[in-house]
Amino acid sequence: MNADFKSGFVTLIGRPNVGKSTLMNRIIGQKIAITSKKPQTTRNRIQTVYTDMDRGQIVFLDTPGIHKAKNKLGEYMVSVAEHTLKDVDVILWLVEPTNFVGAGERHIAEQLKHAGVPVLLVINKTDTVKKEEILTFIDTYRRIYDFDEIIPASALRGDNTDTVIDMIFKYLPYGPMFYDEDTVTDQPERQIAAELIREKALRMLEEEIPHGIAVTIESMKERKNSGITDIEAVIICERESHKGIIIGKGGSMLKKIGSSARTDIEKLLDRKVNLKLWVKVRKGWRDSDVQMKNFGYNPKDV
Repeated sequence: MNADFKSGFVTLIGRPNVGKSTLMNRIIGQKIAITSKKPQTTRNRIQTVYTDMDRGQIVFLDTPGIHKAKNKLGEYMVSVAEHTLKDVDVILWLVEPTNFVGAGERHIAEQLKHAGVPVLLVINKTDTVKKEEILTFIDTYRRIYDFDEIIPASALRGDNTDTVIDMIFKYLPYGPMFYDEDTVTDQPERQIAAELIREKALRMLEEEIPHGIAVTIESMKERKNSGITDIEAVIICERESHKGIIIGKGGSMLKKIGSSARTDIEKLLDRKVNLKLWVKVRKGWRDSDVQMKNFGYNPKDV
């Protein structure tokens, strides 16, 4: 290992839907975290690894958006995000390009004052604004916190994401690798497969339903000598009326979600997938400690 090798943990924080997962997927070069235009897409802390054998290794922690919690699941998500601030070497704060800094951003700035590590601000989605406006956005954010660096970027297009990596390495401590160089995530394949199904449901379903869904993989087995993996998964929702919408007329919506998810899972596993989906109702699961734990959201893990 060369003496100049750096390694450390970097958390991506920000309000829901600012592009944290899109940026992480872009840097890793692979789809690990799910994305959608709906808030609360990321629910758990997802660890991914970026390795550059000349410079070092960055372990990214993609967290749920920091927001005002409305139920136990929301409290769990905010707790995950805020706890992560204490466990890292660098904080990457993603924001949207704007001259208005709301209460949500100011809350995050307050949290950062106790972090004691370098904070890099990434003004994401610069592809949606005029270039000459970007300086005014930088000026706006500079007033609420003394950032170590401010980087305008577009995770979606890959604009300036190499500068984001350069700046992270600038502030990382020297140290050995935490993971093998070919590791890209600590998430088990089952977990990623469940999340990919949830992503498709988030994208295709109506506004009020997605917050109330979870996905569990009941079984995932490789068929011997066939190159096919059989997956059985259940989409959990909170109401009978939601179940009908998720299934759709003659099963059309469920088929659409399954077909779209299967394509992504096949890319992930690099093999053919036979995916079977069911829908079950679990009333009020987002306010039940036992059910949240069953679906992979255990407050004791925070």
